[in-house]
Amino acid sequence: MNASVGRRTAIGGAVGLLALAGALTLRLLSPADTNAGLPDAARDFFTLSISVFLESLPFIFLGVLLSVLVQIWLPATFFDRLLPRRPVFRRAVMSLFGVLLPVCECGNVPLARGLMMRGFTVSESMTFLLAAPILNPVTIITTYQAFGWDHGILAGRIIGGFVIANLVGWLFSKHPRQSDLLTPRFEAHCQSHHSDSESASKLRRSVTGFAEETSAMLPALVLGSAVAGAIQVGVSRDILIALGSNPIWSVLALMGLAFVIAICSNVDAFFILSFGSTFMPGSIVAFLTFGAMVDLKMLVLLRTTFTTATLIRLTTIVGLCCLILGFGVNLIA
Repeated sequence: MNASVGRRTAIGGAVGLLALAGALTLRLLSPADTNAGLPDAARDFFTLSISVFLESLPFIFLGVLLSVLVQIWLPATFFDRLLPRRPVFRRAVMSLFGVLLPVCECGNVPLARGLMMRGFTVSESMTFLLAAPILNPVTIITTYQAFGWDHGILAGRIIGGFVIANLVGWLFSKHPRQSDLLTPRFEAHCQSHHSDSESASKLRRSVTGFAEETSAMLPALVLGSAVAGAIQVGVSRDILIALGSNPIWSVLALMGLAFVIAICSNVDAFFILSFGSTFMPGSIVAFLTFGAMVDLKMLVLLRTTFTTATLIRLTTIVGLCCLILGFGVNLIA
C-alpha cells in the first residue's frame, strides 16, 4: 500500500471513528432533556439519523469481517468447487449465498467488494448484493412472523427478490467492460490487492484490509444516515397514508417510504406491519423488496464502489421491477 493510499485510509478511518465516538457520546452521556431547546425538526433529525447509524453499524462491521474472510482466508479453489461454470447458474447460486450469510444490505456492501477483489465479476457480485438481504434466514423468518402466508407477501418478497437480483445481474453481465462500472479508486484498489496478495502474511493483510474497508464504509454510513434522517423529517407520512388505498399510488408511496427511511432488511417487516391495514399487499411487497435492495443509505455506501451512472441504472431497473412486482401482487391478492 503506497503512501497516498495509506493517508486516505488513515483520514477515512479517523473520520469514521470520530463520528462513531461522537454519536455514542451524544447517545449515552447526554441528559434526556438536552434537546429541549431545539426545534422539533432538529430533534427528529438527530434521533432518526443516529438510529439509522447505530442500527446499521454492527452489520457494517460483520460485513467487513466476512469480506476479509472471503478475500484472504478462504482457499483459492473454494468457490471454483462450489459454483457452476455457466454464468446464469453461477449467478443463481451466488444469489443464494445470503442463506448462509445473515447480513443485511449494509453489511453486504463490504462483502460484495470483497468478492470483486477476490476475482468475481461485477455482475456476479451485484447479483449477490441485491439478493442476499432478502434471501437470508433472518429476513425470511421476521417476514413470516410479521405476515405469515397472508396475501402472498412472504412468497412475493422471496421470489421477487431472487428474480430481480438475477435479472439485474444478467443485464449488467452484457456490459462490454464491466470494470467501467466501478469507480477508478476501487478498481485500482482491486488491482493493488491482486498484485500485493502474497507480499505479506495473512494476519497483516487481514488487519490492513479491515482498516481499509472500515475507512471506506464508516464515512459513507455517517453521510447516508444523515441524509436519510433529513429527508424523513421533511416527508409527511399523512400524504403516504392518504395514498394507501389506491392500487397504483400505494405501491409508489411505499417504495418512496422504503427509499427514505433506509431501515434494515432484517427488521423492516415489523416496521411496515403497522401499515398493513392501510396499504394493499402489493405495495407492502414492493416496500420489502425495493427497500432491501436500494435506499438512500445504500446508495451512499455503494458510491464507494460503483460510478454514479451505474447506480442510476441500477436504481431505475430495480425500481421498475419492484413496481411491476407490486402491481402484480395487487392484481392477484
